[in-house]
Amino acid sequence: MNTRKLGKNGPEVSAISIGTSWGINNMTAWNQSKKQLTDTLYKAIDAGINFINTADFYGCGISELMIGEVIKQRRKEVFISVKTGAVINPEGHFIGLDGSPKAIKNYCAYSLKRLGVDEIDLYQPCRIDPNIPIEETVGAIKDLIDEGKVRYLGLSEANAEQLQSANKIHPVAALEIEYSLATRFIEKEILPIARTLGTAIIPYSAFYYGLLTGKMRLPLAPNDYKSMFPRFQGENLEHNLRKVEWLKEFSANKGMIASQVALAWLLNQGNDIIPIVGMTKPERIADNLKALEIIFTREEMECLNNEFKEGAIKGDRYPPAFLAWAAS
Repeated sequence: MNTRKLGKNGPEVSAISIGTSWGINNMTAWNQSKKQLTDTLYKAIDAGINFINTADFYGCGISELMIGEVIKQRRKEVFISVKTGAVINPEGHFIGLDGSPKAIKNYCAYSLKRLGVDEIDLYQPCRIDPNIPIEETVGAIKDLIDEGKVRYLGLSEANAEQLQSANKIHPVAALEIEYSLATRFIEKEILPIARTLGTAIIPYSAFYYGLLTGKMRLPLAPNDYKSMFPRFQGENLEHNLRKVEWLKEFSANKGMIASQVALAWLLNQGNDIIPIVGMTKPERIADNLKALEIIFTREEMECLNNEFKEGAIKGDRYPPAFLAWAAS
């Protein structure tokens, strides 16, 4: 397994992180999926993927319980990243943020219990709470580091200014943020600042909700959650699917599939880029690891960068209501 350094002073971790946001919001769904998902996680660790990405709100704690069960005898083999700060209702729906120091420390206590560990490797607010100064949220995590309950500070979906502010309180080892061929907004300001600070980038949505896998077809099912995103609506989606047809042809010419090329493109953006890849089936592990073997010529990279330059995928990342909330 290829490894990459998590930030300037961090440890070596696998070049790919396995995501565990599996859409499980109740114990019935968990019991139905448990064997397949635990098998996938075991095989990922066996294959050398030691970087496990989760959140205390995934399945209202179910994801952490599962990870804790799997790593009982393998704690030293894995590096665990936990996102926190989301307020979830009993149905598992997001209803707000709480980045207050008291909440952060309370969330951490429960995560440690569910995971069955003494220390969380990377701990990060899932988003910056606009109602709490970032210095207070980060200060709480610094306290947890000083107490030996957390090893490294991370951030998620933070802008360049927030990243700099947090780094003044404690070095930020990693920034989890959306980044892919379809979403390249971080390249203008956030990525350069992160590199100046020595902060690794942990891209999520490497395949942009499945768009870059090349498997999406029209029309979307009426109950498909992706329909709320502008990029998956009307003419935007038709345009974006045409872009993916180009990616499929490009990939086929290299003897690969679209998702492998999309992941390989991310991996080729720098050794400080460590993508999260959600995997729910054991067979997906080998498919995704093939991306580590792909080598692009300079001409191929130029072609990919031009075809998928910022703005090439039409539509906003989020619906207007979410953008208004995030700005408040």
